[in-house]
Amino acid sequence: MAKGRRSAANGEPVTAKPGTSQPVEMMEPEAPEAIEAPQASVEAGLRALAESFDEPAAGPETAAPESANFLNQDPQLVGDFLVEAREHLANIEARLLEIEQGSHTAETLHSAFRSFHTIKGLAGFLDYEIIQRVSHEVETLLDLARNGQLEISGAQVDVILQSGDYLASWLNVIEAAQQGKSPAAPPPPDSLIERVRSASTGQTDPAAPAAVPTDDSSQPAEAQPAEAQPASARTPEPGSARNEPGSARNEASLVKVDTAKLEFLVDMVGELVIAQSMLRHNSDLSAVRSPKLQRDITHLTRVTGEVQKTAMAMRMVPIGQLFRRMTRLVRDLAKKSGKQAELELFGEEVELDRTIVEELADPMVHMLRNSMDHGIESVAERTAAGKPPAGRVRLRAHHQAGLIVVEISDDGRGLDRVKILRKAVERGLVSPDASLSDSEVFQLIFEPGFSTADKVSDVSGRGVGMDVVRKHISKLRGRIEITSRPGEGTTFTLKLPLTLAIIDGLVVLVGGERYIIPIFAVREMFKPAVGSVFTVEGKGEMVMVRDRLLPVIRLAGRLGISSTHTQAADRPAEEGVMIVGESDTRTFCLLADELAGKQEVVIKSLGPVFRDVRGVAGGAILGDGRVGLILDVATLAGDTGAARRG
Repeated sequence: MAKGRRSAANGEPVTAKPGTSQPVEMMEPEAPEAIEAPQASVEAGLRALAESFDEPAAGPETAAPESANFLNQDPQLVGDFLVEAREHLANIEARLLEIEQGSHTAETLHSAFRSFHTIKGLAGFLDYEIIQRVSHEVETLLDLARNGQLEISGAQVDVILQSGDYLASWLNVIEAAQQGKSPAAPPPPDSLIERVRSASTGQTDPAAPAAVPTDDSSQPAEAQPAEAQPASARTPEPGSARNEPGSARNEASLVKVDTAKLEFLVDMVGELVIAQSMLRHNSDLSAVRSPKLQRDITHLTRVTGEVQKTAMAMRMVPIGQLFRRMTRLVRDLAKKSGKQAELELFGEEVELDRTIVEELADPMVHMLRNSMDHGIESVAERTAAGKPPAGRVRLRAHHQAGLIVVEISDDGRGLDRVKILRKAVERGLVSPDASLSDSEVFQLIFEPGFSTADKVSDVSGRGVGMDVVRKHISKLRGRIEITSRPGEGTTFTLKLPLTLAIIDGLVVLVGGERYIIPIFAVREMFKPAVGSVFTVEGKGEMVMVRDRLLPVIRLAGRLGISSTHTQAADRPAEEGVMIVGESDTRTFCLLADELAGKQEVVIKSLGPVFRDVRGVAGGAILGDGRVGLILDVATLAGDTGAARRG
């Protein structure tokens, strides 16, 4: 919502709606008591929401005021309401978890109260009566707590969190209706309101169980719980400056930008970088001996670089906003399973591409769910093993060699190598006499449908989750490594690029054509010595690198092009250049004609026609205007008998 607008529910004047200069006249709002009157029943709330979805009302006597009807059908107003309401729900959840953990101050309660109060006002402004009603009841509970008349305990936290989830479900319904869909409405809030009122009197009325994500990754986004929803670049950090009165970074310094506009801006900046590079490498300009022209081009290069850095920084968001959303997930899973667990966060300030943060949400949910269900033991098991009763789950992020490394670890029972291998043999994934390293065995858990669970629960056991994890990480051009020790725990290490828009690439020549190999997939480069490349029966060409035999992939032969050095099988590989690459648990050597240098390139999609071409991840326009294909080394390595890392 526009920051200058005041809530009609608060009895304050309403200024102009976005995009206009004329004020919107509003009727005097009803007092809070009127919300509880019979005429504001659940049925009336449902009818009001139905009218906002352009559905006919039950009769003329139930029609909402014309002004409210107009307001809640304005896409801009509704869109602003959804964004701001979700920001407040995220703040509420973070504040309540602080309260439950005992690390809160008086301002924590005030912040949660203000968020519910604002949601109530915004909902009243747009005539969303059910949202307004539920928010009012929770606001009353929090008001008692902040005035010292009620002590917040686990029962109150549970019911407030459930109220937030209920409001989030209505926000999803409103959003879906705005998109022309016909969503199923949540149940009436009668029972929820009764639980809120019971909690307000200090009674510990049994609350509904916390919603925990199921193992069915195919559920629609609007039906998923809040912790599985993609992060938004516009969502502020809980407890950030915008929530603190008198902060230097006040609301006026923040501008909400539509994601589509931001993406278009980044695309255009990429085109600007390409155009500047083509201009700098233009042969006609290089022949001009004009110092002034050279200074101007240098200045243009510097300005373009700064614009590019700023545009890319706009895409970067702290990973902490994703980490903190996992706190609620771990809490609910621990409560549901009867276990005790603590979530520790490290490296919350590390920034990476907004798209990567959004795509990481689902994999992280699946991995944490597996850690809680399979990794962390029960209190009795941990006590018997001499461990603290509460399990410890860690999320850590840091930079490493131009990549972002995200670690998800626990101190639970660890992966059972024997059980995984036995299950893999039963399913025919490996032969009974196969000799696999621990790393290779652990990678088997990512196979579709693979699960070692003895029984299927609503948390895990169907073998869907880890397959989803691998697909998402591969889509992000990342890789996963697993380390585990029996009785000590398991660590999943995700290595991801900083951004999906621009990469550092190694440009290689193969038969006169230029190809780009992402730097993050390159370990080293060397000129093979005479006699270092030979053929091994059943494995093809191999090369000795630092006392290890690695398979050789001739790029010319794999890509089906003519090459000076590497096309013919009888041509000596020593005439080319070897690039040692790595993907997942494989290490291999790519054989090219020669190196053309290192370059930062803007990734371009090849479109639907070339989407399924194996070994090619995209394209890029190089400095001379020619197009270079970006190679997918993971696919190239998967098409050969690549050696396994020891």
